[in-house]
Amino acid sequence: MKPGRQSVILDIITHENIETQRQLQDALLARGVKSTQATLSRDIKDMRLVKELGANGSYRYTVSGKSEEDDARQRLQKIVRESVISYQTAMNLLVIKTLPGLASAVCSAIDGMSIEGLAGTLAGDDTAFLAMVSVETCEKLYHQLEGIIARK
Repeated sequence: MKPGRQSVILDIITHENIETQRQLQDALLARGVKSTQATLSRDIKDMRLVKELGANGSYRYTVSGKSEEDDARQRLQKIVRESVISYQTAMNLLVIKTLPGLASAVCSAIDGMSIEGLAGTLAGDDTAFLAMVSVETCEKLYHQLEGIIARK
């Protein structure tokens, strides 16, 4: 039921100016879909709907431009930016020095970034080892890391 309801919600906000949850709930009911306010609120959160100023000067629900994957990637990049002290390559290994106790957080963040060529990570207290499949992929990750950290 949830995917079907969310599909109807998406259709409604695409074709109508919906300003409130109550209006959305009424529009759903008009299409034969019953929903409580709590369920509707969860759907809005799950679907990442936001209110945007429309051309007529009123706010309306719309789909956020950010995907959940983008959001997660930004959070992970923030962890890396705020934790890493230094890094260097050693053949196909990238050795990362972090603030004390944060190497595992950095490894977890990097594991979550779906980096091409990453064979695995290993964390100590303040040192993380990233094993890459080749020297080339290690160099590529090194430069990606430079880009992430440069955005401080």
